[in-house]
Amino acid sequence: MKDILKQFVEISAPSGREEPIQKAIRASIQPYVDEIRTDSLGNLIAHKKGNGKKLLFDAHMDEIGFVATYIDDHGFVHIEPLGGHNPVNLPFQRICFEYGSKGTIGFESEILSKNGADRKEVSFDTLYVDIGARSKNEALSKIRIGETATYDSPFVDLGNRYMSKAMDDRIACALLVKLIQTLQTHHHDLYFVFATQEEVGLVGSKAASYGIEPDFGIALDVTATGFEDTPKGLKRVPMKLGAGPAIKIQDRSMIANHNLNQWIQTVADQNRIPYQFEVLPFGGTNGGVIQTTKSGVYTTCISIPTRYLHSPSEMVDVMDVQNTLQLVKAIAEKEIVL
Repeated sequence: MKDILKQFVEISAPSGREEPIQKAIRASIQPYVDEIRTDSLGNLIAHKKGNGKKLLFDAHMDEIGFVATYIDDHGFVHIEPLGGHNPVNLPFQRICFEYGSKGTIGFESEILSKNGADRKEVSFDTLYVDIGARSKNEALSKIRIGETATYDSPFVDLGNRYMSKAMDDRIACALLVKLIQTLQTHHHDLYFVFATQEEVGLVGSKAASYGIEPDFGIALDVTATGFEDTPKGLKRVPMKLGAGPAIKIQDRSMIANHNLNQWIQTVADQNRIPYQFEVLPFGGTNGGVIQTTKSGVYTTCISIPTRYLHSPSEMVDVMDVQNTLQLVKAIAEKEIVL
């Protein structure tokens, strides 16, 4: 699966510009499904027919990014965020615009004059992108207003761990692709949604789940790690790399269905798959909108623990990836009985 993941994370496809990753996923799964289509929001929806109830697996295709808003007279590009960014992390990161131009993010250095080195005032008001242009006209010959960009950060194999931009949520996309390619038997009527625009408000999945009307929904996404994983990590976040997939209890977008979670725990125990529990005091996933589709859907989320979320260096553990694939495959093969 490493080759699939490397291909996916190195594709630039921020929210609203998912077509490149959508094409790659479609090519990877088309021979293995009964039906495949793209809706008007760009969601890629694949169907493996079955005799049971409808079970929806969801992973979002988009990644966080930027959009060019203004170019000043000296050729510096000003940007707005696509998705959640902490501006403090951005100075001197390299980014690549959608038509190939590259640059580095800088910031107005006068904000450091207070107390010598205070970055608390770094914001998108004080950030800019240097693409090497000497004038506004030269910059406009390289990029256009409204052009998107993503981190210029390739895949790295660290041995027991992988690191790259866009692990959120291409790791889950790669898992679902591998599941589709290898699944031999299944009970339920399976739907696989590769959703658009999750990072800007869970947009695509809301429409896709409305059209499918699933009986059960399982979002696959990443989750943060905390105090048991990195030095002085987040105090209320116990998830860590290497302890297995995280079964979501709740986050800011949803409280997962308790009965579905218990059934998944039973499946994991029967297959001797390690797991941990996710109680996240911030953030949300597509599970939040799947859950509220029409009259309601039994929904949860299975998360892959990830260090350094929403950065150019998101990191996952190889064993967590393998155990998550094993768990979703065991779920897909069985009848859900609540």
